[in-house]
Amino acid sequence: MTAPAILDPGTLVQPVVRPAGRRSERLSFVRRAAGPLLVVAAWAIATSAGWIDPSILPSPSGLVEGWSQLWTEQALAAQIGVSLTRAIAGGAAGILLGLVLGTVAGLSRLGEELLDALLQMLRTVPFLALVPLFIVWFGIGEAPKLLLIALATMFPVYLNSYAGVRNVDRKVIEAMRSFGLSGRRLVSEVVLPLALPQIFTGLRFALGVSVLVLIAAEQINASAGLGYLLNSAQMYQQVDVILICIAIYAALGLGADLIVRTLERTFMPWRAGVAIR
Repeated sequence: MTAPAILDPGTLVQPVVRPAGRRSERLSFVRRAAGPLLVVAAWAIATSAGWIDPSILPSPSGLVEGWSQLWTEQALAAQIGVSLTRAIAGGAAGILLGLVLGTVAGLSRLGEELLDALLQMLRTVPFLALVPLFIVWFGIGEAPKLLLIALATMFPVYLNSYAGVRNVDRKVIEAMRSFGLSGRRLVSEVVLPLALPQIFTGLRFALGVSVLVLIAAEQINASAGLGYLLNSAQMYQQVDVILICIAIYAALGLGADLIVRTLERTFMPWRAGVAIR
């Protein structure tokens, strides 16, 4: 009777990891761009063939002309800058507040008891219902606009930060305590890094919400910004201007999402994931 053969570990089949090259990146870009390009092509054909009334939906070339007029006559770059400043200022305040409150409520039982019930109650209030109240309290200046954006962006970050901190494995925390970590070092070096995936999920939601709330906030007597252009276009029934403003809002939302994706790749390179082809 022969002895069973002993397998050499070197002969075992090892998984092959193929790094994504430039060719695959280009192919991915082409696939992502195919859908929007097909929609624009169908849109151009429908408008040029007369199937769609230009007063209802202008052609792509008409929108390009409208963009050029807005850029020169309405200082479109400055208007975008005003709206972007509002979204960044209000969003940054809401994100920072949500991160702090979520971390406190996640780490401390007392913090959860003091904060969670109140924040959950406020979260169920539609932010548009607060517009009249904020106007009465703060007037029609920049304060109510920034407060609306800050409140709306705070809750996604709070919920995800709270859940991320609470889901950290307690065994890891106890192990780090045995190595002498405690207090702020334990939170900054162990708890928050392990909660980062869920925190970034909340950040992605928050930045998207900041753009959505920006549209509503700029309806409060705005004298500059994309909301101002949108209100003027609605008054004069300028469909091309309305579509251009909507496209800019969409681009701002897409840019916010790309920023979060870049931050995720920077701070969490191990989460590249495995894509199914």
